[in-house]
Amino acid sequence: MDVLSDLLHRAQAGNTVARQLVHRPPWSLAFADPPSLCVVAPLDGRASVRLDERGEAPACLAAGDIALISRAGAHTVADSPDTPPQMVIKGAKKKILSGNGHRNLAPRTYGDGLPGATTLLRGGFDLRGGAGERVLDMLPPLAVIPAGPRTKPALDLLADEMARDEPGQDAVLRRLLDFLLVLALRAWCARPESVVPAWYRALSDPAIGETLRLLHEDPARRWTVADLAAEAGMSRAAYAARFVDLVGKPPLGYLTEWRMTLAADLLRDTEDTIAAVARKAGYADAFAFSVAFKRAHGVSPSHWRRSTTGTTPGRRPRPRR
Repeated sequence: MDVLSDLLHRAQAGNTVARQLVHRPPWSLAFADPPSLCVVAPLDGRASVRLDERGEAPACLAAGDIALISRAGAHTVADSPDTPPQMVIKGAKKKILSGNGHRNLAPRTYGDGLPGATTLLRGGFDLRGGAGERVLDMLPPLAVIPAGPRTKPALDLLADEMARDEPGQDAVLRRLLDFLLVLALRAWCARPESVVPAWYRALSDPAIGETLRLLHEDPARRWTVADLAAEAGMSRAAYAARFVDLVGKPPLGYLTEWRMTLAADLLRDTEDTIAAVARKAGYADAFAFSVAFKRAHGVSPSHWRRSTTGTTPGRRPRPRR
């Protein structure tokens, strides 16, 4: 599995949401408690996106544009920056502030459905843990990806499936939303003005990109720089220098950081013992693992587990799915 696919797989613990608005202007929706990553795209007409807690100018979207809203907190999506919010959405609860045209038109679809309506797609991802943070670090609070020949078919297919209610529909929507997100992330990272993490830039290098894949695919293996250099078909010295140049840290430093990310997520999301987590993170010795974990996170594995779950091992609720 490639690095971005691995991060997305590990980060998405569930709670993916997909909705469609079909409403004639003026319309405006305020999202008071959104998930960590949202996708917004008008299929026709226009929309504006304002990050309510940041005081920045709204972004204007044309038909087919995609906005990725990352860790931005409350935001408002409207037909125009001047339209006051008509509805506040917090979790699964909706509070009508004005108008009465927001009704259920079909599964996952609401609005008024009148002639001249704008169709807006919105998806939400509840990305979790250190893997989720790595995905979110790829983005600014608001990234706008202009309409393109690759994203338009994905948007059209997602819109067609959104209002259906057939067996397996949630699974279809989840995969289509994942597909759209990956296309949008690729398009954003390819823009000259985008500032992306060093590891993502390194994926385009055949040698370093392949060894990053191997480190994510089998983090528990006892990798050495010589092993990785051999996989890359390079000398040890040349490989180590190229890895540092592209990724910004030595190969084994990257591996340790990734292992500690995985360990932290496992401690929070599973009931595995600390010894079992240590083995999955590539440590045969639980004591050595605890020392490395405390160096990385500032607390012991047991303290991390208590502080991130609020309960004790063996009595913790299962992760929400």
